[in-house]
Amino acid sequence: MGTLNTLWFKLINNLSYKTSFHSIVTSSHTKAFSLFKLCVPATSLSWCRNSSSTMQPSLPPFYSELLPSLLFFSTFVVALYLQWLYHKRKRLPPGIFKTHVLGYPCVMISSPEAMRTVLVSQAHLFKPTYPASKEKMIGPEAVFFQQGDYHSMLKKLLQTTFLPSSIKNSVLKVEHIVLKLLPTWANTTINALQEMKRYAFEVAAISAFGEIMELEMEEIKDLYRCLEKGYNSFPLYVPGTSYWKSLKARKVLNETIRRLIDKRRESENYGGGLLGVLLRARGHKIYELNDSQITDNLIGVIFAAHDTTASVLTWVLKYLHDNVNLLEAVTEEHERIERKLAIENRGLTWDDTRQMPLSGRVFQETLRSASILSFTFREAVEDVELEGYSIPKGWKVLPLFRSIHHSADFFPKPENFDPSRFEVPPRPNTYMPFGNGVHSCPGSELAKLEVLLLLHHFTLSYRWQVVGNEDGIQYGPFPVPKHGLPIKIGPRNKILTQVANFRL
Repeated sequence: MGTLNTLWFKLINNLSYKTSFHSIVTSSHTKAFSLFKLCVPATSLSWCRNSSSTMQPSLPPFYSELLPSLLFFSTFVVALYLQWLYHKRKRLPPGIFKTHVLGYPCVMISSPEAMRTVLVSQAHLFKPTYPASKEKMIGPEAVFFQQGDYHSMLKKLLQTTFLPSSIKNSVLKVEHIVLKLLPTWANTTINALQEMKRYAFEVAAISAFGEIMELEMEEIKDLYRCLEKGYNSFPLYVPGTSYWKSLKARKVLNETIRRLIDKRRESENYGGGLLGVLLRARGHKIYELNDSQITDNLIGVIFAAHDTTASVLTWVLKYLHDNVNLLEAVTEEHERIERKLAIENRGLTWDDTRQMPLSGRVFQETLRSASILSFTFREAVEDVELEGYSIPKGWKVLPLFRSIHHSADFFPKPENFDPSRFEVPPRPNTYMPFGNGVHSCPGSELAKLEVLLLLHHFTLSYRWQVVGNEDGIQYGPFPVPKHGLPIKIGPRNKILTQVANFRL
């Protein structure tokens, strides 16, 4: 089974935007696909055009040419397939089209109006849905998998932790992590993605647990790494497989967090972070959670705040590396703030991060261009009519955020990295990097804070060069630069001229 997982990840990680689907299915890795065909039915693709008819037709085919059989095993494979389709066709078809994902009939939507219906105005008709293996890994009581009153209650508690009014007090803590990591990167070559994961994990842990002992942090980090490895592996519960190991780690992680919960209850010092919020809420009947619910949501917060943010941070470094003038303009913005801090003899505050408009637009454009959250899963809870078409109960529905973010109808020259496009707010329901509606991610401001604080210190003191092949994207599960973006880092004042000449 280890060989199967190895073939699987080699197949996925060797792909880029420029890879043709034909080359995928004719590569040496087709043996892996042959194995998968034993488990998952082949798929066919179909689409629909908007119709003025008053009838409720079934969804007609996307296009008549026969596509090779396509096998979906996890969400990042869906993203890979959609990316191939996007580059083959230049854009996904407008409106609605259908296919089969993970063996289930599925409707994909790529219009702002349809997305608003599914995610906002009729959200109660489309419940969040994930593969059972993912729910088992994170915890079935986590907010992502919920709907109705329980979800609303969890969302309120999460917002208590992640609203600007709460995270504004985290500036010094997050900045401390940045200043601790930067010297370890100086004058060396790093894998940007892996280092951004280090950064994002420490911030996520503080958000989840508040202040914790270093030994507790390391124990949780080691268990989480094991859990993460199995999250995107083939879900076969056999001793020795990544999935088996990760579920074992999940059990130990659960026990570790419960000990931390007991420790705080006994001391009557609930501490900070989401854990403190959840423990204090236990005295209020409407918000009372048991230990399993608390543990699942703490692990869920780390998952949500870790890989996605690390991917965004990696793309920020890639885009700034590729746009020299933009990098220098961002640096000038932070130099102005640094001069102000020196005059006033103080450190960075939340208000200072609100004075970084260009850096904020870089963050926005990175989210649009990279589209880390390429799509999301929903399931129709009853027969639903959507834009003149009937979606039967139980069908999966995928809003395709990347399709809209890369549409020239909403973002002119979408292939260009252009933060200035956000000097004017985008049209409603065309920019959804954190989803939309009641199930949108509440951690957007924390992710932005992480990016701004890293940019402030990194751009002022360092410059970086990409090592090796700069092109290509891999999925694992989120889109990231190929090989995790290896970069060579040196002091800004010593290599600035060298970097400029290198890029010319």
